[in-house]
Amino acid sequence: MAGSQITFRPFVTVAGIYTTGLAGVSATNAQGLLASTAACGISIAGGVSGAHTWRGTHLGLDYRAGFSHYSQATFYDSVDQSLALGLSHQFTRHIHLTLRESGGMFSQGNPTVGLSSTVPFDPSTSYVPTTTFYDNRTVYFTSQADLTIQKSARLSFDLGGDLFLTHYRSAALYGVNGQTARGDIQYRWTRTTTIGVNYTFSHYGYTRILSDTDIHGVALTYATRFSRRLELSGYAGVQREETKFIQNIPIDPAIASLLGISQGTILTHQIQHSPNLAGRLSRTFQHGVVYLSGAEGITPGNGLFLTSKMKTAMAGYGYTGLKRWSLNTSVSYNSGFSVGNIAGNYGTIAGAFNMSHPIVRSMNLVATYTAYQYRSSNFSNYNRLYYQVSLGVGFAPGELPLRVW
Repeated sequence: MAGSQITFRPFVTVAGIYTTGLAGVSATNAQGLLASTAACGISIAGGVSGAHTWRGTHLGLDYRAGFSHYSQATFYDSVDQSLALGLSHQFTRHIHLTLRESGGMFSQGNPTVGLSSTVPFDPSTSYVPTTTFYDNRTVYFTSQADLTIQKSARLSFDLGGDLFLTHYRSAALYGVNGQTARGDIQYRWTRTTTIGVNYTFSHYGYTRILSDTDIHGVALTYATRFSRRLELSGYAGVQREETKFIQNIPIDPAIASLLGISQGTILTHQIQHSPNLAGRLSRTFQHGVVYLSGAEGITPGNGLFLTSKMKTAMAGYGYTGLKRWSLNTSVSYNSGFSVGNIAGNYGTIAGAFNMSHPIVRSMNLVATYTAYQYRSSNFSNYNRLYYQVSLGVGFAPGELPLRVW
């Protein structure tokens, strides 16, 4: 999608925050249940975002960093950072290279994932952790590259690969190091419609536990442009998951009484097949984008659960073309079933709203609201509500409203 040119623009914000549902890995109450804390604090953040196009090259950047301090719950003080960078270059009429980088660290909630007006790719196609349960230091990084060969006006080939990792500070949570290789063939059926087929192979290797997953997937792809600004894309296929993990099993009472143990350990090997589906409808405006997307596939889990079958749905709207207002809102739904170390379902329903309004030249009033409802029908203690409200002021050069998301 071709949006407007957005110049690079730095920003700084200072806001008061109120957060509920704060929960650390070791935070339990007298009954042994998950302890949940609510606290007030202050947040200071800054960053830069924007995009620029040269002849044959396009660069999009979104970087932000922040510090949060709570007056009565300093255990949850945190320094958060996130980076999304996209670079594409047309070497010749037939060869095009795209590089995408996503990374960051956070301690509370989860990163907001949605279409961005500055970064030239969909962050939801990166391995950004969005279902992390605990307020624990999380570090993530994704590096993606694609080489596209335009064989003719209608036929193109793409070869790509990803490297990604998610690590947690807590020794009780499981990190993941992963790799993906992929290739596809696309054929421009009409002036506005493209069909194709793709193949992907992914490997998830986990830290602090003996477990890994190999995934082979094949799918048919479809994309069409209804107008200059309205597009629909998606794919549908099947994938094969081969998972190995350590599992504890009960021991026969006669042997248990002899050895004095109640459980033994085995290496479990599973092979399953599942749908591999995704779709997105999006419309761009001169200064924004609205989108609706959904998917079903395999994810590396969230540090508590390992390899999981996940269904997701997202919708969002961002607009920065108003002279006095800048608005962004999004909702997401995730429903997963773990097929790794712990079998069971888990998920989240999340929503976010961000707004800014100029006060005087280069000064803006900024308000945000973020909420996560963690849900599980198998594990009652997993159900909890986390939300954060902030109100403050921000500074960014220029007359347009500040954009901090």
